[in-house]
Amino acid sequence: MTHSTNFLRSVTAPVLMRMITVCALFLSVLAAPAAAQDVDKGAIEKIVREYLLANPEVITEALTELERREREAAEAARVATLSDSADILFNSTRQVVLGNPQGSVTLVEFFDYNCGYCKRAYGDMARLIEQHPELKVVLKEFPVLGQGSVEAAQVAIAVNSVAPDKYGEFHEALLLSRGQANRASALAAATATGIAEDDLLVALKTDVAGETIEEVYALANQLGLTGTPSYVIGNDVVMGAVGYDQLNQKLDALKNCGQTTC
Repeated sequence: MTHSTNFLRSVTAPVLMRMITVCALFLSVLAAPAAAQDVDKGAIEKIVREYLLANPEVITEALTELERREREAAEAARVATLSDSADILFNSTRQVVLGNPQGSVTLVEFFDYNCGYCKRAYGDMARLIEQHPELKVVLKEFPVLGQGSVEAAQVAIAVNSVAPDKYGEFHEALLLSRGQANRASALAAATATGIAEDDLLVALKTDVAGETIEEVYALANQLGLTGTPSYVIGNDVVMGAVGYDQLNQKLDALKNCGQTTC
C-alpha cells in the first residue's frame, strides 16, 4: 500500500469533505483554461488526481490555508457584529446588569441555567465583580440546553421585569441549585426571594420573555456562539469557561491598553 493511499484512508469524514471541496475548487480553476483550449476534461481530472495522490501534502497545505481564511472571515464577521450591534449587546433595555451599572469596563456573559460550566464559572464572575469595582457585567439569557432552560430563562426575565433588585439573589440561587432548572424550580427560587408568584405569572403572560430570548439568539448567531458560557470583552469574543485568570487578564488589558491584549 502506498504512502498516498495510507494518507487518504487515514483522514476523518469532516476532513475528507473539506479535501473534496479543495479538490473541486482546484479542478474548477484548471477546467477554465482547459475548456478554452478544448482539452478533454477527463484528461485534466486524471492529471489532477495523479498529482494529488503523488503529493498529498498539497491537500494538507490547502486545508490549512482554507482554515486560516475561514478563521479570518469569522473574526471579521464578529468584529463587524460587535460594532453594528454594540447598543443591543451592551445597553439593551431587556438585559440584566450586575456589578457597577455605570462601570467603565463591561463584560457580557451568555449563559444557560442548566449549563454545568456556567455554574462553575459563577465563582469567577463573583470574584471579578469583587476585584474590579468599575466592572459592569451584562447577563444574556441564552437557553440552549432544552425546554427546561427556556422555561428557566422565561422566569428569570419575569423576575427582572417584576423585581430587578431581587434578580442577583434569584440568579445565584437558581444557577447554583442542583437538579434540572425549569419553570417550577425557577419559580421556587424566585418566590424564595420574596417575589409574589402571581406577579411573576402575570409577567410571564407578556411578550417580554420571548422578545428577550429572541434578541439574544440573534446576537449569538451573529457572533457565532454555539455554547455557554460565552463572553464578550471589548472587541474580544471568548467561548467557554476559561477561568478567572484569563478573564481577569483580559479585563486588566482592556483597562490599561484599551484592548484585551497589550
